[in-house]
Amino acid sequence: MKILAMSGSLRAASSNTNVLLAAMRLAPAGVEISLYRGIAELPHFNPDVESATVPPIVEALRDQVQEADALLICCPEYAHGVPGSFKNALDWLVGIGLNGKPVGLINASPRSTYVNASLTEILLIMGASMVEGAQVTVPLMGRPLDDAAIAADPELAGTLRGGLAALVEASRAAAQAAE
Repeated sequence: MKILAMSGSLRAASSNTNVLLAAMRLAPAGVEISLYRGIAELPHFNPDVESATVPPIVEALRDQVQEADALLICCPEYAHGVPGSFKNALDWLVGIGLNGKPVGLINASPRSTYVNASLTEILLIMGASMVEGAQVTVPLMGRPLDDAAIAADPELAGTLRGGLAALVEASRAAAQAAE
């Protein structure tokens, strides 16, 4: 099973990215999680460009999303919403739709409540299947932990494992339903 992880943060020392890297360390046997790292390089979404020739970096993102069995997203909240660069990446995916693809949302700050609501709305309109048990909060606010420390913390690792288990279960159920 393949899960594509996407961080909504461009920061070098991003808690959101570290959570996803920790999830990669904690992935169950038989589950491969890869981290998409091209969000900062994506061009600004433009329907004229999309209807002409889609840039190769956008095609690569779309291919990775289509090849994944599920998506795992960890995104910060800026001004009560989704950071522009991450929304731009999602806009490029509207053209392919998510066709019921299971999606998990991880929140790295208990104070960030608007971003998950915004992401849920956006992803549902794109055709995603939001997995309730895979929407978890890993409270890192004020705790500058790297991915190894997150994975080593029993409480944080337990929360991540629980969210991953729900996402994997939903992905398997979706695959069986498609057969």
